[in-house]
Order: sequence, then structure tokens, then C-alpha cells
Amino acid sequence: MPKSTYPRDRFDDLPTDSGRVGAHRAENPHMRGWVVFLWAAVATLLLIVVGIFATLVMSGRVSLVPDAEPTPTPTATVEPVIDTSYDVLVLNATPESGLATQVKDILVTAGWSSDQVNASEAGTTDFAETTVYYAFPDDEAAAAGIADLLGGARIEQSDFYQPVDDTATEDVDESQSSQLTVVIGLDRTADAPEETPAP
Repeated sequence: MPKSTYPRDRFDDLPTDSGRVGAHRAENPHMRGWVVFLWAAVATLLLIVVGIFATLVMSGRVSLVPDAEPTPTPTATVEPVIDTSYDVLVLNATPESGLATQVKDILVTAGWSSDQVNASEAGTTDFAETTVYYAFPDDEAAAAGIADLLGGARIEQSDFYQPVDDTATEDVDESQSSQLTVVIGLDRTADAPEETPAP
């Protein structure tokens, strides 16, 4: 079989010491190590930051949504009422004698009958501020009315002074009776400091 021959060209005469030609260069191993370390450090730092933030959110220390401003609840004011249907217990809780009788006279002048108002001495003589006590929420307006009659006094809900039910009277529950209690404090004594009028 005849052997094919081709004419010689420039590729047949390559120099023996030409070296490698093209982009066949090996990567620099030192450069690659620093790049890997840098990316690993960035990823680690990012994971730490995300973990801390997630922990703060889960524990409630950081809120993603701002809390709504609380709406102030208007304070209900009670209109004072002079209701002479209530029995009134007046207790003088100061060392000055005669104050319970003075308060009783004020109430009788306002319309209470004398037998509805019981004036007595309290078991203490160092009560600070004159207070009108009422037992049930419906009694608040009447307590405020007596407080106004006395020229201003605190009112407070408490059943401490409410009568105890007498088991001998089955048809009447004394603990539900309409009673208000005035405890006279040191602010009503002659030695009480006078309030400085506001400028």
C-alpha cells in the first residue's frame, strides 16, 4: 500500500526548547490557602452574628416590630352624691377629742338623722389622713359626697368597717347594709399644718 506523504509546513519545524505555550500555569498554593482562610473567617463571623441576633430575638431583648404606644385609659370620675339613706360611722383616730362629734354635727346639718350617725373614738390616735370608707362599688358616689361635705377627704373601698352578719336575724344580712365610715385623721386636728396655697 503506498505511503502518503504530505508537504512540510511550519509545524514540522518546532524548536525543542520552546517550553510550554498557553495558559497552562499552575495555581500559586500560598495564594489559594489565604483565600480559603479568609472566606472561612468571614463565614464564621457571619454565623456568630446571626446566632447572637437570633438569640436576642428569641429571648425578647430585641423586637423586630416596634411596640405600639399604650393608649392611656381615662380615669373615671365619680360625681359626689349626698345620700342620707346611708348609716354613717364616724371614728376619731387622733389624740384630739371632740372631732367625731363635730363631724356628726356636719352630717346632721346636711340631712342625716341623729340616730343614723354613730360617733366614737377609734382604737388608734395616729391616723394620718381623713378617709371615707365604702364597702361596695355602688357606694362610691355617696362616699365622695361625704368627703365633699367635710371639705375634702380621701375615699377608699374597704369592707373592714362593714357590720358582720348576725346569725340570730336570718331574714337580714347586716354585712350587706348601706354604711359609710369616716375615719378622722391628724390632718383635721388643730395642730395640722396648713396647706400653702398654690401660686
